[in-house]
Amino acid sequence: MQEQVARKLNALEQRLRALESVVVAFSGGVDSAVLLKVAVRTLGSPRVLAVTGRSPSVPRAELNSVAALAAELGAAHEFLDTAEFADPRYVSNPSERCYYCKTELYSRLVPLAAARGYRAVVGGTNRDDLGDFRPGLQAANEQHVLAPLAEVGITKAEVREIGAALGVPIHAKPASPCLSSRIPYGEPVTPEKLQRIDAAETYLRELGFAECRVRHHAQLARIEVPATDLARFANAELRARVDARLRELGFQYVALDLRGFRSGSLNEVVPGARLRPSAR
Repeated sequence: MQEQVARKLNALEQRLRALESVVVAFSGGVDSAVLLKVAVRTLGSPRVLAVTGRSPSVPRAELNSVAALAAELGAAHEFLDTAEFADPRYVSNPSERCYYCKTELYSRLVPLAAARGYRAVVGGTNRDDLGDFRPGLQAANEQHVLAPLAEVGITKAEVREIGAALGVPIHAKPASPCLSSRIPYGEPVTPEKLQRIDAAETYLRELGFAECRVRHHAQLARIEVPATDLARFANAELRARVDARLRELGFQYVALDLRGFRSGSLNEVVPGARLRPSAR
C-alpha cells in the first residue's frame, strides 16, 4: 500500500474509533465493503452491523450475495425492506430520484441504529463521489448519515487499493448502481421494467460482459459495454443471440451505444451534471 494511502487508512481507523459503534449502509459494492472491513478490524464485530436495503431496484445478484459477503468480512448482517415505490415522487423518476430513495432508506436505518444502541450510521461515499451528480448525498446529510471515506479524502482508486491490501474479495468489482438508474428521467419506474433490465444485464454478464448497462428507453434497450468490448458485436451470431433474448424479455428494439459504457450516462441530460468515463 502506498504511504499516502496508508496514512488515509490510519485516519479512517481513527475516525471510526471516535464513533465507537456503527451501522454500515451496506450495498455489497466495493466502497461499503471496504468500509465494513475496516470498521470490523477497528471496532470489533460486536460494535458493527451491516444493513442492506432490499427492494425491486436492487439487482437480484447483489441481494443473493450480500449476506455471504458481510459474513466473510466478519460482520453481522440484516436486510431492511424499503418502500420507495410507495412514494409517487420516486416512481415519477425526476432527476432527484435518488434523493427520495435514500431518504426512504436512511429514515428507516437511523432509527434502527438508535434503537439497537449504535452511535452512528455510516455509508460508503468516497471523495470522488462528492464531485458527481448524486442527489442521494443530500438525503444522507439531512439524515446525519456519515461518510468516513470521503471525510478522510479516500478516492475510489484508493478504496480499491485498501481493499486489495486488506483482502476484501470484491476490491476489483465493477460498480453496480440501482436498476432504476437505467431508466431515463421522466419515464416512470416500475418493478416490471426493473425485472426486465436485471434479466437483460444478467444475460450479458453470462456472455462474458462483466461490465454492462441496459438502458430502458420505452421499447428500446440501449446496451452499453466498455469500448474494448464493442468489437465483439461484430459477430453476427452474438448479435442475434442478444437481440433474441432481449426481445424475449419484452424489448421491441435492441441497440448498441457506440460511445461505450459511461457511468451515469443518463445524467447527460441534467444541466451541470459531471460524468466520469468509468465507475472503476
